[in-house]
Amino acid sequence: MSSPVLARPRPQYDAADLLTAYLPGSFYYSSPRGTLLADGVHAVVATEPGASRAGAATRALADARAAGLADPIVAGAIGFRPDDEASLVVPALVRRAPAPDETTAASAASAPARASRVVTAQPDPADYVEAVRKALLHIETGDIDKVVLARALDVTADAPVAVPPLLARLVRADPAAHAFAVDVTAPGDPAARTLFGASPELLISRRGRTVTVNPLAGSRPRSADDAENRARIDDLRTAAKDRAEHDLVIHQVADALRPLCSDLDVPEPEVIGTPTMWHLSTRITGTLAEPDDPASSSLALAEALHPTPAVCGVPTTTARDVIADLEPVRRGYYAGLVGWTDADGDGEWVVTIRCAEASGRSVRVHAGAGIVSGSDPEAELAETRAKFRTLLDALGVSE
Repeated sequence: MSSPVLARPRPQYDAADLLTAYLPGSFYYSSPRGTLLADGVHAVVATEPGASRAGAATRALADARAAGLADPIVAGAIGFRPDDEASLVVPALVRRAPAPDETTAASAASAPARASRVVTAQPDPADYVEAVRKALLHIETGDIDKVVLARALDVTADAPVAVPPLLARLVRADPAAHAFAVDVTAPGDPAARTLFGASPELLISRRGRTVTVNPLAGSRPRSADDAENRARIDDLRTAAKDRAEHDLVIHQVADALRPLCSDLDVPEPEVIGTPTMWHLSTRITGTLAEPDDPASSSLALAEALHPTPAVCGVPTTTARDVIADLEPVRRGYYAGLVGWTDADGDGEWVVTIRCAEASGRSVRVHAGAGIVSGSDPEAELAETRAKFRTLLDALGVSE
């Protein structure tokens, strides 16, 4: 039997109520499916590095149900690499509301405070361009077909960074995004750490037997000029390089889902927009053949799909090795997954992009670009700059 959706009427809150109630330490997640705010920790989902988090989540949810917790979920985030950290818990209290709209964050999202910020690039732009050139050599020699190279910006403020207003600004800027805030403080951390962002990329959503995946690959920055935007959208639809990059992602995602689904619909790509970018997007839907199989839970499906070529590359293992060699900063939670799953297997997970990690006075922001044959290093640098804008605008700083 399928579990209720996020926006169920029992009990009923407004999306604005839950956004306003968010405090660091809580788990916040909103998307077109609905809004969720979870507080407290009933249980920590303990996993070994490299082990299936979905199996541990299934056991933790069964234990929570046996202990009498009503409608338990597992919520949190998982890092990019198999040996990266994860932060998954069964919350003690979960509140749900409908999806945000343009009025949700109006009262909660003030303008960015005017404060001193120091921005340090990791690596600096020239070194990133050189890393793209090295990645292109791997592609030319046939080692890989695609690799996503990321870089980071470290933002240091003159006072502790408050996450709630940043989260509210992200929701106000794009209510249709998958906004999130997760406590990822690990034992031994000198200060609390919060992962937050507004991802445009749905990794997997499951409701009963229906699954939906929405990979993005192929991008253009959004312009302030309408005519220029129309030109960029037309170019993105027809550019051979971007269509080839997008096809790599779609084929791998569809191949991973097809054995688990009785039918799978893979339509032609379309162009979708965020406040800062245009993306080639394909919304894939399928019907699970065996929804009661633990391998078909939303988290198990997310683990089967991760990492997609949209954030890693093709082939996966070699691309991940190239990333480790060329990126000077370990990704951690960036390009991993964040979301929730319930005891019936339903839930939603997104790719952890357009995100940042805040701790004390420091915020680290990541952005990446897909490198394929024909990529221009300077253009890929410009793409990362455009993607940084989502978080930097919320912070009130520039690169």
